[in-house]
Amino acid sequence: MFGRLIALVAFLSAAPAYAEVVAEVSSPGEVLTVEIDINPAGHATYSVERDGDAVIEPSRLGFLFTDAKKLDRYFKLVGTWTRTFDETWEQPWGERRFVRNHYNELRVRLTERSHAQRSVDVVFRVYDDGVGFRYEFPEQASLGTVNIAEELTEFVIASPGTAWWIPAGEWNRYEYLYHETPLNEVTQAHTPITIRTADGLHVSFHEAALVDYSSMWFRRVEDRRFRAELAPSSRGAKVSRAAPFHTPWRTIQISETAGGLAESDLILNLNEPNKLGDVSWVEPYKYVGVWWGMHLETETWGSGPKHGANTANVKRYIDFAAEHGFRGVLVEGWNQGWDGDWYNNGAVFSFTKPYPDFDIEELAAYARQKGVRLIGHHETSGHVANYESQLEDALDLYARLGIDSVKTGYVADTGGIQALGPDGEIRFEWHDGQLLSNHHLKVVKEAAERHIAVNPHEPIKDTGLRRTYPNWVSREGARGMEYNAWGDPPNDPAHVPELVFTRMLPGPMDYTPGILSLQGRGQKLQSTIARQLALYVVVYSPIQMAADLPENYEKHMAAFQFIEDVPVDWADSRVLNGEIGDYVTFARKDRNSEDWYLGAVTNEEPRELQVKLDFLEPGRTYTAQIYRDGPDADWKTNGHDIVIEEREVGAGDVLTLRLASGGGQAIRFVADAK
Repeated sequence: MFGRLIALVAFLSAAPAYAEVVAEVSSPGEVLTVEIDINPAGHATYSVERDGDAVIEPSRLGFLFTDAKKLDRYFKLVGTWTRTFDETWEQPWGERRFVRNHYNELRVRLTERSHAQRSVDVVFRVYDDGVGFRYEFPEQASLGTVNIAEELTEFVIASPGTAWWIPAGEWNRYEYLYHETPLNEVTQAHTPITIRTADGLHVSFHEAALVDYSSMWFRRVEDRRFRAELAPSSRGAKVSRAAPFHTPWRTIQISETAGGLAESDLILNLNEPNKLGDVSWVEPYKYVGVWWGMHLETETWGSGPKHGANTANVKRYIDFAAEHGFRGVLVEGWNQGWDGDWYNNGAVFSFTKPYPDFDIEELAAYARQKGVRLIGHHETSGHVANYESQLEDALDLYARLGIDSVKTGYVADTGGIQALGPDGEIRFEWHDGQLLSNHHLKVVKEAAERHIAVNPHEPIKDTGLRRTYPNWVSREGARGMEYNAWGDPPNDPAHVPELVFTRMLPGPMDYTPGILSLQGRGQKLQSTIARQLALYVVVYSPIQMAADLPENYEKHMAAFQFIEDVPVDWADSRVLNGEIGDYVTFARKDRNSEDWYLGAVTNEEPRELQVKLDFLEPGRTYTAQIYRDGPDADWKTNGHDIVIEEREVGAGDVLTLRLASGGGQAIRFVADAK
């Protein structure tokens, strides 16, 4: 009897305290439901169900501070507010022209029952395809300046599954190949992290509207319980803000299919509308440039006999762009500072002084005469203090010369960002901390004042801020094409089908496709030539580079025709099929014509995919211009085997796509005149 009593006491002490449901809200179609509970200790939790099945089990909410007691218990509910919102808004550019933003919102105010009686609102927006929630700190005497040491936000995932993720806090920022592991083998991941549960549900975790705050990492605590981990800061507090303020949205996208994740607009919708007013000056475009040769080591960024950014060479690229209808020419290595150890000494860069063999005035004028624009380049080596000290002068130079877009770069190891501290001394920060969140927006806003678009590499991650600042046209934030030149290992064929359902969920990536030579620095690309064409449809960006050398395109002009034809701005986009890391097929409609385009890629496995053409206008005939892997195509042995053919199709047809190992297929559907 005594032993039974001990066992009963042990069971009761281990059992969770009874929690009271204090509020709930469902999505407009009653697909998802969020429930808020408070237990007797005053811990507040949220949970998420889909069609009655748990997706997120009760997960704690709260904060740790550097200068005050933590805020996560002794809560009582003091009020709830709900509203429904439904609008359709127009993107100035994007994957689709019109976006519906339809959600039900729940706001709960939580106040401590004792101590300082501090308050925080938690706001949930519940869509049929996901949930966004954030904390809002109202103005209050007990919380003036909020110094956040850590969030205590949890995500307790109800079901086991498979996760696709890259490590957070490691030296190479976001530039890793994706791990595919059981969920309980994840350690600390960048977001988006995407999972497929054992019963086939697809769930992706990320954040939206990252402004004046540190990025969220996704750290596994135990089993399937994860917690938000904020990117570090040299200042102690990872985030320091004055109330009132709100955090970024924590996002959970939920879909029965992988394609449903890629079609979701949840992250974009959680951002504020355009703050820049008329942005007709932001033009989507294709471009070429002085870039791939550096990665092949046939050209150099620094001065000398192989300096790529010389006047004669850049004129050659301008002529090529003009001949083939490309709007832009990117020029890297034009400015002084590249000689020597630029990687470790970003303080030497000048953003207004060209090398003597680069006549920026003449080239800008020459480009304009040809109907082409130079694309600026500002590599900082992570020395944002040096960059910010020259930022206005550098952008003024570009504005005067008609250079209306700039690629920025932050090549430095994680934790190697050099910025001025409050004492005027250099401090070392992280690429995804609060300081860099503010820095990137400073660059975007300064550029917008001069009608300049921005495309950062080695950036802070994408959280949908292009809606608010449409001149933030693209970014890198993952392993790009350059790893196929010299990476060890290079990007494998699974990389792009993984990017589509992870990195690409919040927005565009400047992947720089189109290497038709299929040759890196002494190594092959793990790709067929048809796959390189398909990337222009699969990997979305409103700016797309034809990244290979002009002389290589001249050897493959039949295939190059697709790169000339394919648009970069879309009226509609649809995922026709796809599985994470395996394959994906997109169909996109040109915003400026009635034509559709299709792109499909596979991993190392050759496969056949059946695609219905029901996205085409019924009753209309289209000429399908097909660029497909040839019968002997295989990235390892015959990547250049391609068949280019035409056939008449309509909305009732079904196409069989035969994809080689590392292969792909690209199709232009030209609408016949009615």
